[in-house]
Formats: sequence, C-alpha cells, structure tokens
Amino acid sequence: MFKKILVPIDGGEPSNAAIRAACAFARETGARLIFYYAKPGYCPAYVSGEMVMGDFGIDQAFTSAMDKQAKALLAKAAETASEAGVACETLSTECDAPYEGIIAAAEDQACDLIFMASHGRRGVSALLLGSETQRVLTHGKIPVLIYR
Repeated sequence: MFKKILVPIDGGEPSNAAIRAACAFARETGARLIFYYAKPGYCPAYVSGEMVMGDFGIDQAFTSAMDKQAKALLAKAAETASEAGVACETLSTECDAPYEGIIAAAEDQACDLIFMASHGRRGVSALLLGSETQRVLTHGKIPVLIYR
C-alpha cells in the first residue's frame, strides 16, 4: 500500500517515538522511509533602511551549526531504521516554515504518506505555539499518519 514514507523529525521525544513507530510500520508494510529535517533559515540581526545588515561570520556559524545538527539527527534516525531492518534515506532542506519544507519534500520525493509526530498541545499553548502537524494536514495533499 505505502512504498515511500516521509518521516519529519525535530529531535524531540515525540519525534523520536515517531521514528521508532515509523520503522515498525515500514517493516510491516515493506515501505522505504525518508527521514526529513527542516533546517531553520538564518534571520539577520537587524534591518537598516532598505538594507538587511548581518555579520557574515555569524551567518556562517549559524549555517554550520544547523548543518551539524541536521546530520546528527538524521544519522540517529537512519541508525534506528538500520537496526529495525528498514531501508531509508535522509534529507534536509533550509526553510523558514517547517510545514512548507515537509510538504515540498514529500512531493519532491514522490512519497505516498507522511508519518509524523504530534506534540499534543491543546488550548492556549496550541494557539500560541501553533502546530506544524496541523499545517501539514491543512495545506498538504498527501495522506498524513499522525503518531501520538
């Protein structure tokens, strides 16, 4: 039924639990996993008139730190898949809105399912913090399996 499954990760415990569950699901269905990490884009410190001002050294340090974090999280997810005997790939892109990166990655990779965690926020915290899962559900066209 499902052949290619995108699994967005962020390093949090709900995400780590979803990685393990996605591996079990993929093993049962014979699917291939694609672990995806949305790297945050760098926002310069300030805007002066019509010009954005930034510090190249800080820009480079931020980009380097985000690349390192992405590689570490994706390597850990790939190791979990390998231990479970599940084929996987890893992917990371820079995007300002993670849900947009998740949807674009799923479409670009021709995935037929997005398997993602939900933090389970409710009430005011859900309104204030938002939900990438909710945004993927609202804006995406690919089926989403939410693991909680």
